[in-house]
Amino acid sequence: MPAMTLLGWFHTVLGLFALISAFYTLLKFKIISFKQYSGRVYLLLTTVVALSALGIYNQGGFGIAHILALLTLLAITGGAVTEKFKIFGSFSKYIQAFAYTSTVLFHMIPAITDFLRRLPVEDPFADSFDDPLILSFYLLFIIIYSIGLILQIRWLSKEI
Repeated sequence: MPAMTLLGWFHTVLGLFALISAFYTLLKFKIISFKQYSGRVYLLLTTVVALSALGIYNQGGFGIAHILALLTLLAITGGAVTEKFKIFGSFSKYIQAFAYTSTVLFHMIPAITDFLRRLPVEDPFADSFDDPLILSFYLLFIIIYSIGLILQIRWLSKEI
């Protein structure tokens, strides 16, 4: 793998802080929202991380990480518009939860891929994008994401 650039380090460090904020917010409030301080921190950091991802091209050009960054920006925009204007009425809270929670999944996919392909430095855990270990993590993240969304929907449906 190519060495980390300054932009890559900036992107990675902010991404870690964003994920910590996301997990804290989800554990404490069950959903991510601009109404919560930690939710605003997460969404701001995630926006910066997604934008910085668009400037990283050390893997051979435009790739899946760039697509995930664009999906992240789209999800944040859609979630914010839905949260602020309630354009889907009472269904808006579900769209918001789906949009913001999806951004966590979009963080995790490139994060685990980069981690497993870089570490340990001399002998990384995985050497390709289709390594079974990486694919197993993807499956695990999708399962956790799906369960999380179901729990959020159940919680939101009980909320007044």
